Amino acid sequence: MSEAVAIRGVVDISDSAFVAPTAIVEDGAHLGRGVKVWHFSQVRKGASIGDNTIIGKGCFIDESVPVGEGSKIQNGSEIYAPASLGRGVFVGPHVVLTNDLHPRAVARDGAVLGATDWHATGCRIDEGAALGAGSVIVCTSVGAWALVGAGSVVTRPVAPHALVVGNPARQIGWVCYCGERVEGECETCGWRAP
Repeated sequence: MSEAVAIRGVVDISDSAFVAPTAIVEDGAHLGRGVKVWHFSQVRKGASIGDNTIIGKGCFIDESVPVGEGSKIQNGSEIYAPASLGRGVFVGPHVVLTNDLHPRAVARDGAVLGATDWHATGCRIDEGAALGAGSVIVCTSVGAWALVGAGSVVTRPVAPHALVVGNPARQIGWVCYCGERVEGECETCGWRAP
């Protein structure tokens, strides 16, 4: 167990995981083998980070969020519970996965709302999906191997292998396993567009 891990008292971390000295990994989080958590990131209790996943600088992974092995979460991204990320998911810089369809800080009478005053709705990002820089996923799902263009706002489920862009995001094509836009069959991976 690394020195950074021992300082935090977190016991469910692989010996091969790296946690930067300025990162916060709460008790009860699980970091698999080869995980890297970079500076100023926070991994909440109950989160489970799969083997060989990289969490960049300044990221937030909420309580009990599962992140599949081999995923890459780039700098400044925020993933709010009850989100889930499959294996090999790419989350570009400054991506946000939201969890509230009806956000309010206070009630009509001005009373501050608490955690029991709203219903969290999670995002599901399936295996191999890629979320471009600055995209926002609003309480919905992104199918396996889909690609969300940079700056897009996703408000509806995205089909597997779909290429979506814009605000609100709309499908403009298909992408193969390589991440290339295809209209027929990809010469490299053999995936064929519907």
